[in-house]
Amino acid sequence: MDSIPGRPRRAGATFAFACLFLLGAMPVISNGRPAGTGALSFALWLSIWQLLFSLPALVREWRNGERGLFDPRFPQAGRDRTLAITVFTGTLFGLSTWAYVLAFEKVGATNAALALQAYPLCAAALEALFLGRRKSPRELAYIAMILAALYYLATDGSGLPAGLSAWFAVALAVPVLWSIAHVILREALIRTPITPNQVTTSRLVVSTAVLAALAGAIEGPAAAVGLMSSPTFQAFAVAMGLAYYLELILWFHAVRHVDVSIASTITVPAPAVTMALAYLFLNEPIELRQVAVLGIIAVALYGLLRSPGRGPAARQIGSRAIVRPPQT
Repeated sequence: MDSIPGRPRRAGATFAFACLFLLGAMPVISNGRPAGTGALSFALWLSIWQLLFSLPALVREWRNGERGLFDPRFPQAGRDRTLAITVFTGTLFGLSTWAYVLAFEKVGATNAALALQAYPLCAAALEALFLGRRKSPRELAYIAMILAALYYLATDGSGLPAGLSAWFAVALAVPVLWSIAHVILREALIRTPITPNQVTTSRLVVSTAVLAALAGAIEGPAAAVGLMSSPTFQAFAVAMGLAYYLELILWFHAVRHVDVSIASTITVPAPAVTMALAYLFLNEPIELRQVAVLGIIAVALYGLLRSPGRGPAARQIGSRAIVRPPQT
């Protein structure tokens, strides 16, 4: 019989593999929605459904006496500051959700999924800039590999600046926004009693409000409201919202049982899942350069995750972790 310590490890790996599939499937769900429906309206509705899916866990937590940010022992000044952080990061997440849907629509599921692999680079840059966490020469070499691969992909293999696509820049903006929000939220999770469920629900409230305002101003209120009565559209919005929320919850469960480095390593091939599903369900062709870029990025990310420069604090983060694979 397997030892008890081995069971949590296997459970953590199972949760991480589930995240891998969800990360790979979400771009295909997004692009599978009915043609002609706006990216902004879809981002709004998937956020609404994600918010609804998050409420039961928050209510259960509250009933169990976990007050988190609203614990009366937590100073009001600290609570106000954390709420301000939530509003700011929730706005970033709202913008990133719109950019996420728009990028997959404009550059294709596979290319955008590969662009999202820039997330660790953005996070590393922010940590170095604001937290003083420098990278070793070996880590910088892996980062250069990823940047070169993404540049090659962005120029459609030409390597010429004239071939750069503005929509690919939108795809790259997503991990930039995620990184800013995650670095800020991680510090809040470490320094305050706010719980992951409170972080999830509160930022979804803000994100949904921001997206509703933008959808009303840009696409018009009738566009989003009219989609309420479209069963096909709502089916994709529900699926996307549920997948997005489940990926977040499963990730937290994964890093409770295994190191973040292990869970992150398992999720690295997510673009390969996107590539296969996009080929099967969206008839997107698989191009040789996409396979080559995926291979380079996978090697570089594995190298970064296992670099000697990553100390225990970087690898071992508990249940309140905000270190994420590229999908929040």
